[in-house]
Amino acid sequence: MHRIVGSIDVLAQHLVAVVTNPEQYRPAACPHCGYARVWRHGCYHRKADRSRGGARNPVAVLRYLCAACPQTCSRLPACLSPRRWYDWAVQQAVLLLLLSGVSLHGCERASGLDRRTVRRWRDWLHERDEAFAFVLRSRWPELGRVAEFNAFWRNVIDELTLARAMSWLDREGVVP
Repeated sequence: MHRIVGSIDVLAQHLVAVVTNPEQYRPAACPHCGYARVWRHGCYHRKADRSRGGARNPVAVLRYLCAACPQTCSRLPACLSPRRWYDWAVQQAVLLLLLSGVSLHGCERASGLDRRTVRRWRDWLHERDEAFAFVLRSRWPELGRVAEFNAFWRNVIDELTLARAMSWLDREGVVP
């Protein structure tokens, strides 16, 4: 199952979609057992607006219950990253600083984020680089022209954006 709905890439768009068209979040089948009937099962709330004041918080994320097994699942819009506090846009900005040669302390000063968070994001991307790069290059061959890590990921961010790349990786079964 795809955890990310790639067509919703702005938080305001998500807030409207949850109210007006929640069906686009419904998964085709249960990710646990594969049964094709999942029912809407309420929602949970997530702090997603990290801007000053966070006027849009909390944000509802729809849940679905499988009719065959007692498991629930949910799907996120492309603007929110799974299991992270910050959205893809913030992570992209910080990763661009790192890829441009700015130190962890420089990123901390520029972004206001703790350097341990910045280091965790950097290490996360390094650990998954080989798998991510292989799948991304198979879809966009022009990305394969750049071999070096920093140059490759700057190219991915310039051409696709981090949110779009991660949404596509999720769709291909590579867990971002």
